[in-house]
Amino acid sequence: MAKGDYLGEFEQLVLWALVRLRENGYGMTIRRELEERTGRRVSIGAVYATLDRLEAKGFVRSWPGEATPERGGRARRYFALTAAGAEALNGARATLTALWRGQVPARGVLKAVAL
Repeated sequence: MAKGDYLGEFEQLVLWALVRLRENGYGMTIRRELEERTGRRVSIGAVYATLDRLEAKGFVRSWPGEATPERGGRARRYFALTAAGAEALNGARATLTALWRGQVPARGVLKAVAL
């Protein structure tokens, strides 16, 4: 698996927010979901940077919504998890679970490093 295929902590949180939000995931709803679930402040810039990175990896897809008067005629950009994103999220969970249980993850072999 290539380095870019692994998910960082914040990437995982954003993907989990999309799982919960389903088709209603756009910048502010994702931000709100993350803040409510994690209890930590999240910048909207971090959310969009992460969404752009996840879309480049093929883990999310986006589409424009309808333009709204309250946004000055600008359309919201909605996001949803792709099959590849679900696979990456499940893989990350399986790896962490295996590590917590003291097992070697199924998709790779860990090598001991002498310190």
